[in-house]
Amino acid sequence: MHPAIPHLLDLQQIDHKVGALRAELDSYPKRIQEADARLSGARAAVAAAKEAHTNALKDRKKFELDVDQWKDRARKYRDQSGAVKTNEAYKALLHEIANAEAEVAKAEDRQLEVMMSGEEFERRVRHAEADLKEAETSVSKDRREIHAQYDEKQKLLAGALAERERMAAPVPADLLELYTRIAKRHNGTAMALVRDDQCRGCGMRVLPHIVQELRQEANEELYRCEMCGLILYTLDPIPVAGSDSDNGKSSASAASNS
Repeated sequence: MHPAIPHLLDLQQIDHKVGALRAELDSYPKRIQEADARLSGARAAVAAAKEAHTNALKDRKKFELDVDQWKDRARKYRDQSGAVKTNEAYKALLHEIANAEAEVAKAEDRQLEVMMSGEEFERRVRHAEADLKEAETSVSKDRREIHAQYDEKQKLLAGALAERERMAAPVPADLLELYTRIAKRHNGTAMALVRDDQCRGCGMRVLPHIVQELRQEANEELYRCEMCGLILYTLDPIPVAGSDSDNGKSSASAASNS
């Protein structure tokens, strides 16, 4: 295979690692936002509960005022009843008094309802405040963990980038440019394994003579898949004469002959 292939494979492996680290780092701001959103939601729940409680107190004050006003009105009608001179006027005052007293009863009923519901609103406020306190503790812990993880990933990324520079150094500039261009089009992948006479990048059949060339250790040509354009390589080179295995057999034969 082309002598640069092993370097390109190492480079692709570290590029995949760099890509994964960068993807993780990109996810951390979103995780921080999600944690802050939980805290904002808890704060909003407290604000809503307090607003509902405040409105209940306002309603209670309003009904208390209604009770006092209708009582004052009934008292005035009673005070006026001693000064009327006709039965019709007296009956009219009695009607107004009865109506005022009915309104007093209604206002008192509403006041009682508001007082009872006020206890529920107070309970909701306490519950929301407890949830907020828990959220503050949880979010604070999550933020610390996220920042610690982010810093650790940054260190790993810096190390991976330094390793990438070291791996890219032996690769000729023109091949490195080709590799980079292909990898950008294929989400960080520029190399494709040939197995069973197929490109594992896209499944395209590779011509037999190219497969043979890829298996030759002395080959210095770079081949690309006609379909996907990835750089082809194989992990099954053809043994050449004079290899270690042949030398071993020769040594064994020589030993037996001697």
